[in-house]
Amino acid sequence: MPSYLQIENISKSYGPKVLFEHIDFNINEGDKVALIAPNGTGKTSLLRILAGKDGSDSGGKVLFLKDIRIAFLEQEYAHDPEKGIFRQIMDSSTQWTEHLDQDHLWQYELRVHQLLTQFGLTDPDKRMKDLSGGEVKRVALTQMLASEADFYIMDEPTNHLDIDAIEFLENHLKHSRCTLFMVTHDRYFLDRVCNTVMEMDRGSIYIYKGDYMNFLEKRQERIDNYNAETEKVRNLYRRELEWMHASPCARTGKAKYRKQAFWDIKERADDSYVQKKVDMSETQAKSTYLGNKVINCKDVCFWWEQKCYLSHFTYNFQRYERVGIVGRNAAGKTTFLNLITGGYKPELGGTFTGVIDRGESLKIGYYHQAGMQFKPGQTVLETVSDLHLLNRFLFPHDMLQNPVERLSGGERRRLYLLTILMQQPNFLILDEPTNDLDIVTLEILEEYLMEFKGSLLIVSHDRHFLDRLVDHLFVFCGDGVVKDFVGNYTEYRTFIKDYEAEQKSAQKTAPVQAKVKTEAKRKLSFKEQQELKALEALLPELEAEKARLEAQLSGGTLKADELQAASTRYGQLQEELDAAEMRWLELSEV
Repeated sequence: MPSYLQIENISKSYGPKVLFEHIDFNINEGDKVALIAPNGTGKTSLLRILAGKDGSDSGGKVLFLKDIRIAFLEQEYAHDPEKGIFRQIMDSSTQWTEHLDQDHLWQYELRVHQLLTQFGLTDPDKRMKDLSGGEVKRVALTQMLASEADFYIMDEPTNHLDIDAIEFLENHLKHSRCTLFMVTHDRYFLDRVCNTVMEMDRGSIYIYKGDYMNFLEKRQERIDNYNAETEKVRNLYRRELEWMHASPCARTGKAKYRKQAFWDIKERADDSYVQKKVDMSETQAKSTYLGNKVINCKDVCFWWEQKCYLSHFTYNFQRYERVGIVGRNAAGKTTFLNLITGGYKPELGGTFTGVIDRGESLKIGYYHQAGMQFKPGQTVLETVSDLHLLNRFLFPHDMLQNPVERLSGGERRRLYLLTILMQQPNFLILDEPTNDLDIVTLEILEEYLMEFKGSLLIVSHDRHFLDRLVDHLFVFCGDGVVKDFVGNYTEYRTFIKDYEAEQKSAQKTAPVQAKVKTEAKRKLSFKEQQELKALEALLPELEAEKARLEAQLSGGTLKADELQAASTRYGQLQEELDAAEMRWLELSEV
């Protein structure tokens, strides 16, 4: 496989903090690489250097194979809030479209429309300012995927996406021939898309072929070997130290090179590998008593303008229960959290009816999706004054005077989480808590939440996170409908797939069953019988033709005239299908 990207001797520092130094690596065609590192160690900085958005402090080289097309997905998508979705994408895609002839431009526009539909964005004229954060992310992904670039560079592609969108993106990338280099904290996504894990640790790069579990095993082997080598160096250091402490007379003739070697050995002997981890033990040790009455909801409804976000919701939360919330972006999940926590105020607008009754002992810790609010220039120490806890949450002394705005996204999230846990809540409500957190911190957070002595309500798109922590799910189905599913997310998806398979099977047998029923009511005329038989033969043929056309339209192999003809036929076919199905129903119900 040809080398698509070669990195040589690149470095990055911010003030006295060295993120990485003199690193080298290579990515070949077809590689799908996940970059893993703790928050604040330079993952985004490295991606920005590769994308040409930033430069290396040490010069170095970023060499892409000549003529390959590169697309970069940043965490924050720059857009004009007044533009419609389709216009925003086309105006931001000039690097891909400016040299296209009319036929190829038409194909590009068709890809954009198809991807928007697959991402659930059915109104291409909807203004960007009216979109949720997850919808904006889907617009950014549509723009990137429509380019059909050779090399995708992606910074946290699943952040803010609902699970349906993640699964579509996962399937798309898994079957794509693209080369991929991305930062992600989503462990299921990583395992199903990537074939290589790249670790950035202590300023160096380590490559592991295989999945996330293989990475964990091989990484531990590397650390164990390093520490074993450190112990050997320490033994050598002890002998050299005895030599250095020899009498002054003996020291007179000591070779200079051996003295210098001693100091080198000392430095290496002191360098054992100890991985720093967030320590939540003290925040876990203290908790506030939670009585039997937690939050009781009775016939709760909420409308905003013409849209229903919650319809006749009734539920009594119990002590120590663990509930996950899933559903498409803009289905009302965050609105629901604001309602039950008392964040909704009538003066803000909307129509609220029903009763939400909160227990007297209830103490809510609400981790908002938007993150923490802070004043410009506010430091870490001004945000949290407890030095001991700051150190346990990996904020060492040299970071305490750093302004919060200078922290990485993950470091800000970690600091925000600390401010919530310090309140000793007995009902934790977490709205997308996994966004921007590194995998190590996520695993520690999971362990903490598994031991949490209180009620837990989590909105998350992280399937691994939900599988470990929740007992049942509130599924937001749209139009205010909320269904309660007992089980974790994987069990829910299995249930949905089995249900859909049953529905398809039922649809296949429906014509035969319908015919039997109609004969019991009355006999069709000979002409009607012939028409029904013809429809039962025609409908599968039309469905098959529709499937073939969809495959051709999404395959990207049609010429311009073929594409136009296929699109026209697709529209006609849908009308024929609708008419045939309607007539079949009429005859079946006689």
